[in-house]
Amino acid sequence: MQGLLLVNLGSPKTPTTKDVKQYLKQFLGDQNVVTLPKWFWQPILKGIVLPMRSWRSATFYQHIWLKEGSPLIVYTQKITDQVQKKLPNWQVKMAMTYGEPSISQQLFALKKSGCNQITVLSLFPEYTLSTTASIIEQVKATQIPTKIIDRFYQYGSYQDAFANHIQKAWDQKNYDQLFISYHGIPSSEIKHGDPYLDECLSHTEMLKKRLNIPEDKIKMVFQSKFGPMPWLKPYLKNSLLETVQKGKRNILIAAPSFVTECLETIEEDYTQNYQTFRENGGENLDLVPALNDDPQFIKFIADLVQEKVQTENE
Repeated sequence: MQGLLLVNLGSPKTPTTKDVKQYLKQFLGDQNVVTLPKWFWQPILKGIVLPMRSWRSATFYQHIWLKEGSPLIVYTQKITDQVQKKLPNWQVKMAMTYGEPSISQQLFALKKSGCNQITVLSLFPEYTLSTTASIIEQVKATQIPTKIIDRFYQYGSYQDAFANHIQKAWDQKNYDQLFISYHGIPSSEIKHGDPYLDECLSHTEMLKKRLNIPEDKIKMVFQSKFGPMPWLKPYLKNSLLETVQKGKRNILIAAPSFVTECLETIEEDYTQNYQTFRENGGENLDLVPALNDDPQFIKFIADLVQEKVQTENE
């Protein structure tokens, strides 16, 4: 039997300070996420970052929490359920890099249920150390043989699905600008060979070719900066303010890094960036919905994993 594990980032169990602190401790304690030496970073994390950030992040999670739970978990489960319907002869599960259900827990469950071939799909379109590398490390630590699909931005059928999503949103209003906003990473990681920036640039160019939007109205930016070190630029928040100052007050944001709604889309973009934008003279700031369980995206995932397994078995 074939098994498929879809892996997303993760979320606190509840939007309480205690659970958010536990989640952040695991997330920010990962050396792929914060690459500073442990002897230097751990005292800062435990003594300053967690005490100051946990309660604040908890309030943000409380703003976005759904009746069913964390949006990221809820929508990843919806994707999992829909892919399962497309692959009735497979066993399809989801896992989180941080929090639950864990990668190891779900891989052992798939193996125990009789899956002799397991495919792991990272739900991050581009590869980067701070997300994908941790998935791969956790998978390998189980010593369960798997096929890992570590990126998928480059596939035309995925590009078609996301471009259709953007175009549908763009056509709703008379927007002045489209920001294609990726999750940022420290600039130093690119200097050390991380392919993320090149893949974001390639992703953007592929989208431009599929969109019926003038190229001078499309700009690639980065969001979600954390800490004092330089991250990939231009920053979304700065770009929003610059654009308003130029008289462009109707903006649409597409966020390719996030296939499900999450803290970065709902709280950071819909709330924080929206408030800053409006306070500085902006009029309309909208976000292209995440793909979530969009039928075209679900079909892409099902087709991709079947194709990979078939190629490997030939």
